[in-house]
Amino acid sequence: MLLVSYTATGSRMARPRVARRIAWRMVRRFGWRPRRQFRFLNRLWNRESSWNKYAYNPYSGAYGIPQAMPGSKMASAGRHWRSSARTQIRWGLRYIKGRYGSPRAAWRHECAYGWY
Repeated sequence: MLLVSYTATGSRMARPRVARRIAWRMVRRFGWRPRRQFRFLNRLWNRESSWNKYAYNPYSGAYGIPQAMPGSKMASAGRHWRSSARTQIRWGLRYIKGRYGSPRAAWRHECAYGWY
């Protein structure tokens, strides 16, 4: 489990519920069934960032909902990677699909090794 420092204040507050809705819709676009895969994605990103798009780990430099290292990697998914839950989720789902094949497989890896 990562130690996360949250940098969101005032109008920059993260909205986990909104982020979860965005992800639920995107999961289908990646060829996964939301009812089967979303629960694993939810567990994974709850553990990583609590779905906070401003989550930052000062020790590793990991940033955002998927805790990308470095956070700037997410620029490949959109311009506003620092503040857009949609961009971060898009990048995170691409990463999961490319590396693990599914959120379930990513969650299994997280449980076995403590990272994904």
